[in-house]
Amino acid sequence: MALVVKPIATSKAPERPAVSTLLAATLTSVAALTSLVALGVLSGHLLLIPPMAASMALIAGAPSLPLSQPRHVVGGQMVSATVGVTVGLVSHSLWAAAAAGGLALGAMLLTRTSHSPAAATAVIGAMAAGGQVSLIVCAGLAAVVLVLFGLVRATFDRTTYPQYWW
Repeated sequence: MALVVKPIATSKAPERPAVSTLLAATLTSVAALTSLVALGVLSGHLLLIPPMAASMALIAGAPSLPLSQPRHVVGGQMVSATVGVTVGLVSHSLWAAAAAGGLALGAMLLTRTSHSPAAATAVIGAMAAGGQVSLIVCAGLAAVVLVLFGLVRATFDRTTYPQYWW
């Protein structure tokens, strides 16, 4: 009788991506985010690196997800920035910022532009004092830059991105 040893625990997590996919996603993300920093330095405007890093992780790491598509990335960031700035007209408190994050989700669901990292953009918009319109413009510009880098990544990795534009 043969002794069969079963592993104690098996993972149901997806397999690791191919090295080429891993490199394409990583290098594209670094290039996209450093480009946002450079654009921010040149323009004198903060280009929302924390939520944009999360957006780029979706675009580069999971390009086929609905949350990664241009409609969701650009639309979600713009909608959320607008919600955050609007809430910020009332208050810049942590309470207002928390409300902005939740209201942004509702607005994204309403406009069919759900993009979870954009809720953080709403929080930043609510807490930012001054320059509200520039925050909305910067969020849109940064999101477009990320989508462009998503196209570059798809070319390197020979994947399809986007699955749809709008």
